[in-house]
Amino acid sequence: MEKNTSTKQGDGAVMPKEEVEQQQYYDMVVFCHLRWQFVYQRPQHIISRFSKSMKILMVEEPVGFNNEDEATAIFTEVNPNLHILQPKVRDIEAIAEVLKDYVKNGSIPVGWFYSAAFSPLLSALKFDTVVYDCMDELALFKDAPQLIIDQEKYLLSNADIVFTGGKSLFESKREMHDNVYCFPSSVDEAHFATALNGIEIPADISNLPKPVVGYFGVIDERIDLEMIAETARKMPEVSFVMIGPLAKISQHDLPKEANIHYTGMKSYVELPNYLKGFDIAMMPFALNDATKFISPTKTLEYMAAGKAIISTRITDVLRDYSECVKFADDADEFSKHISNLLATQDQLSTISQYREILDNTSWDATVAKMQSIIKTFAS
Repeated sequence: MEKNTSTKQGDGAVMPKEEVEQQQYYDMVVFCHLRWQFVYQRPQHIISRFSKSMKILMVEEPVGFNNEDEATAIFTEVNPNLHILQPKVRDIEAIAEVLKDYVKNGSIPVGWFYSAAFSPLLSALKFDTVVYDCMDELALFKDAPQLIIDQEKYLLSNADIVFTGGKSLFESKREMHDNVYCFPSSVDEAHFATALNGIEIPADISNLPKPVVGYFGVIDERIDLEMIAETARKMPEVSFVMIGPLAKISQHDLPKEANIHYTGMKSYVELPNYLKGFDIAMMPFALNDATKFISPTKTLEYMAAGKAIISTRITDVLRDYSECVKFADDADEFSKHISNLLATQDQLSTISQYREILDNTSWDATVAKMQSIIKTFAS
């Protein structure tokens, strides 16, 4: 079962090194900065679908290591075609030695990179085709090292194909590479559409005072916490629900208003149940460097659940969904939209607009197009 945006991923069995069949053949090796078991988003949606027809090793960033440790790795089998490797090494460069124990190929058909931080490993294995699937402008994130800019230049100079997770990223990367394709975030519509049915609302939000305005996703420097706090103070009768893990911020950074409720991470399976409990779905992103190029996956997931949406003016959301998403610049405007949406009973026109958008996108279609591009390049 797949898991997504604000969720733990519990699938797969961790296997001791002595039980792992050493040096297996792989059709694709993926290098990803996001943990498979953290939140289920673009990499998991795409790579899980590729694994239906390809044998894949996904390599994560190094896990805990000290000078007394032996360089090794944690090997997890998600399914027979998809393996996760968590290297226990000092740094990314040291992953090259560990890979020799697991990869048998002399040449690997596809090397897939989600982060330029892995670019030193381009020479560790021989790839017939190198793909850079750029889902974020990582150089603009909080505490990003300056080195990542040079690493991305190196990765782009060696990549055969570049995919981007949104139009803003596409416009940026096409100035740096001559074979760039735009694949914005898509949606597993059938999964989230179950929120339209009579499924149960989870106990931790089912008894909250109505209405409920909710968000799910990582809670980090991309969220406008002050706007949420101010909106909550203006509308004490509204319950604001924040679902997801914290990243790069602490509990001390979170607004403490009594009508803001934090649930922590929830499984992908549960997300439609939580959406069932939302009266309005929100995307309260701050407008800063970290959000300049984002294309939030949750936009379409909210739509699939039939929820009215309020967002800040994220470029890709504004340009693609301006006719069916409400946009707010501050707490006053956010509050006004909440009041207006709650007073509006007839949402048929918005649902019709959602339907048109959803009919033209799916993760299955995205992956099929990606596969076609790779096959055409390789032929």
